[in-house]
Amino acid sequence: MSEQSSATTATTTSGKTPVDFWFDPLCPWAWMTSRWVLEVEKVRDIEVRWHLMSLAVLNEDKLDDLPQEYRELLEKKAWGPVRVVIAAQQEHGPEVLGDLYTALGTRVHNQGEGIEKEVVARALEDVGLPASLMDHWDSTPYEKELRASHKEGIDKVGQEVGTPVIAVPGADGEQIAFFGPVVTPAPKGEEAARLWDGTLMVASIPGFYEIKRTRTKGPDFSNL
Repeated sequence: MSEQSSATTATTTSGKTPVDFWFDPLCPWAWMTSRWVLEVEKVRDIEVRWHLMSLAVLNEDKLDDLPQEYRELLEKKAWGPVRVVIAAQQEHGPEVLGDLYTALGTRVHNQGEGIEKEVVARALEDVGLPASLMDHWDSTPYEKELRASHKEGIDKVGQEVGTPVIAVPGADGEQIAFFGPVVTPAPKGEEAARLWDGTLMVASIPGFYEIKRTRTKGPDFSNL
């Protein structure tokens, strides 16, 4: 079993600045943000390290307060994928998470195949991971590890947000962590870099809490 990369390490083995990114493969907004961060990786001296969090875990104590459609989504479709992903990470190392997330997100979000069991199985095949990982769909001995990974991310930003969570080293060595940004479509090139630089500038201000505007449309996957 491989241990997950520590999200408190100040540098990566490549010497680049680590960007720790927590995702749930169910979330289309986390998917958009993840594609943006990969664009930033091309133009800034950063290295993304992937971690798993779970919307099912986040909301398990407040299901009765959620809209019925979202509650049913969490109950019926949120657990299986994260169980399979945490099993992949535990049995094959954290380095498989990036490619597996890309395979999952491409099928689930870009191609509109949905977060179904057979779709997750095809994503495993896409990246050369064994089909036996699907044995974890209904239950997994790695639930403790799943919850620990989730807690590590969500504790950095608080229980009132969701996925994605991003953490980067601050000037004083302490991590700066934030939810989001929620962005659609995912910017590329210099536009991606400008958003990154601005996000870090805002997030590094002591006492900064929130910036938000009304969302008028859903995620745009057309340029991915």
